[in-house]
Amino acid sequence: MHNTMLARYGDDGLALLGAWQTMLNSAATVNTEEKLLQVNQFFNRNVRYTDDVVLWKKSDYWATPLEIMGVRAGDCEDYTIAKYISLLQLGFTNQQLRLIYVKAQIGGRQSKLFQAHMVLGYYSTPDAIPLILDNLINTIEPANMRVDLRPVFSFNSEGLWVGNQVTTADPTARLSRWRDLLARVNEEGF
Repeated sequence: MHNTMLARYGDDGLALLGAWQTMLNSAATVNTEEKLLQVNQFFNRNVRYTDDVVLWKKSDYWATPLEIMGVRAGDCEDYTIAKYISLLQLGFTNQQLRLIYVKAQIGGRQSKLFQAHMVLGYYSTPDAIPLILDNLINTIEPANMRVDLRPVFSFNSEGLWVGNQVTTADPTARLSRWRDLLARVNEEGF
């Protein structure tokens, strides 16, 4: 991982990778809520939001954690993926984590403008209301308190959910970007 980061992104990328590893080591010793907060804040503070078209010259690109740290930039999917992989590194399970596509209300509670967005949900139990990790805010709140978010579907490497219903389809087959991303993450040593 170090060699790949150095070769692709130089010393600046390597510095952020080192900071990420230090954060993971620190987070390994604290409670669940603090782990979630440290991971959320690490990426929210160290990565600037940049559209895929500007950053990757593609309309939609899902970056690996190495890529987002290397360029210190990404969009909502990239933040969410980096947080997901980081929490897996800290021992969280796939059953506890879901990437959630939402429609985010832009412009306040009275606004009728919604934009596609992705957040990470942490489920303490399968039936729990998830805690939401979001690049838009540094605090972590239960989903029922995030009235600005309307869930569309969620997924991880084990399932795909629409509402509360799990599908029997392999999510990696239905989400080709997800499948491609998981292969690249594996190649990079995560």
